Amino acid sequence: MDGPPRRGDATAGAARARVWLRRARGAVALGWLALASAVLWGVGSGALTSVAELRELLSGLGVLAPVVYTLVGAAEAVFPVVPGSVTVIAGPVLFGPVVGLAAAYCATCLGSAAVFALSRYLGQDLLAARFRAGTVRRWLGRLQDRRFTRWFALGIALPLAPDDLLCCLAGLSRMRWRTFVLLVLLLKPWALVLYTVGVLTVLDRWVPGLTG
Repeated sequence: MDGPPRRGDATAGAARARVWLRRARGAVALGWLALASAVLWGVGSGALTSVAELRELLSGLGVLAPVVYTLVGAAEAVFPVVPGSVTVIAGPVLFGPVVGLAAAYCATCLGSAAVFALSRYLGQDLLAARFRAGTVRRWLGRLQDRRFTRWFALGIALPLAPDDLLCCLAGLSRMRWRTFVLLVLLLKPWALVLYTVGVLTVLDRWVPGLTG
């Protein structure tokens, strides 16, 4: 469906947003529980005592490991458990620069599309459920700008832009699905490369061999 959602029953829209938020909170709680369990298991088994051992463990899983990482990374955009920036950095650390960046790219694109679709369905209620009221008021004004598509494209290409918020706003605009997908597919790699290279360069000075 192209274009923003029609203005329907505001009460129904708010109810949908509340249901989504309740499910999101439940998913976040389960995510944290799973993450804590994985960390405890990793420490107990020795897999988390070094990056090299963790990589060796993941390599034994074959293609399943990066696929699961991609799905988890995409879900992070909808049900955030840890900051998305941490998930992006984890890709190259766990799987190497090529496979890791490719998996992070796929995860980011899938997650962005999911947020865009949710915004189309829930409308401004999604913004109210996900972000602070002050943030919503400040950013909603961007939708009135006739150059919103150009502004969105610039934001997607920048490494530190708030991706989830940008995709929510795009879902509220008249941007077509085709336009959204093309912009994300073509521009997001630049942001990922700049961000990961910059952060990993700094981290490698503090933790030598982290990206080796």
